[in-house]
Parts: sequence; C-alpha cells; structure tokens
Amino acid sequence: MAENNNQTVQMTAEELAEFQAYKQEKARAAAEERVQQLRDNYKNLSEAFVKSTMKSLSPLSETIRRKKSEVLEQAAALQAIKAELLGIDGKNMPKSHQFTNAKGTARVTIGVYETDAYDDTVEEGVTIVKEYIQGLAKDENGKKLADMVVTLLQRSANGALKASRVVRLRKLAEESGDARFLEGVRIIENAYKPAVSRTYIRLEKREIDKEGGIVHDWETLPLGMTES
Repeated sequence: MAENNNQTVQMTAEELAEFQAYKQEKARAAAEERVQQLRDNYKNLSEAFVKSTMKSLSPLSETIRRKKSEVLEQAAALQAIKAELLGIDGKNMPKSHQFTNAKGTARVTIGVYETDAYDDTVEEGVTIVKEYIQGLAKDENGKKLADMVVTLLQRSANGALKASRVVRLRKLAEESGDARFLEGVRIIENAYKPAVSRTYIRLEKREIDKEGGIVHDWETLPLGMTES
C-alpha cells in the first residue's frame, strides 16, 4: 500500500497571517505581470496592424484617387460637348450629370456636394426680417408667425442659414404680402453663395431581360470602404 505522506503543519496566528499576506502579494504580483503582458501584446499587435493596413490600403487609396481624377477629366470633356450641343454656357450647366449606356443597364452620375454659405450682405437681410417680426406679437396669429420665422432663421452648425429654410421663409413672405419682409428675404437669397465641399461619382447597374423587363432594379456599386 502507498504511504500517505501528507503532513499537518502547525502555525501560530502570526505565522498564518504572514503566510496569507505572502499569498496575496504573490497573487497581486502575478496579476500585475499578466496585465503588463497584455499591454505589451496589445502594443505589438497594434503596431503590426497599423503597419500591415497602411501597406495594403495605401496603394488602393492612390489608385482610387488616380482613377477618380481620370473619370472626372473624361466627364468634363463630355459636359463641354453637351454644353456646345445645347448652346449654353458651361458655367450654367447643372451641378449633377448622369450618363447611361444604350442598353439602360449601367449609368454613371457625376455631381458635387454643396454646403450652404452666404456673403456678408446676408446679415442685412436677416436684420430686416427680424425687424419685421418684432411688430407681429400683437395677437396670437402674429406670435405664431414670428415663432415660425425665428425657427427658419436659426443657423446650422457651421453658422449658416439653411437654404431649405430660406425657401420656406420666401413662401411666408409671399403669403404675408409685406414689402419689407419680402425685401429682407430677397437680400438673403441674393447673398446665397453655396460652397462646393467635394465631387462624387456614383456607379449604378441593373439587370434587364430580353423583353426589356426589369429583373433587378438599379443597384449602387460601393466605391468606398464604408459602403462595401
């Protein structure tokens, strides 16, 4: 039979307290070492991730930039021909242009994103409109109109009036029939100088059967990492 070598160790209360403290310290040191290992591991993996991602995607970014430039140049040439055919100044061409293939299965849209912006004269128009609404608080209907106008004059995050709200402001001015109100809105409209933020390219495709029926309607092809 195997002998049982388990032995009982007698400890004083002081020795037991010291032993417990030793175990706690050892566990704390092990935990700290584990955390440090995780930090070092994360740092190394993060460094490798950034390096590999930059290496794989930087060429893609350059390719997209180059291809976009080529497409915009070709589109500009087509727009110039279109302007000549229509007999209009190229500067008056629409902001967005769409080109579709003969089969109607593919189309390319070139356009620009604009942000609302105004020149300094807009403040004169805003002042006139505000002066007008000051005299509206005589009755309940006047107060409601004044509140609506104030809402429409609120600025966006970049400090500009929103063009869509100015359109509604124009409608209110026309309904009021007040010449001063209309003058203020006209000044605001004339001060509108939208700023182009960036140019976009949209590719779309669809499937059509032999009879011309739509099998799959227009589908946008993702061109950005966030769209894929």
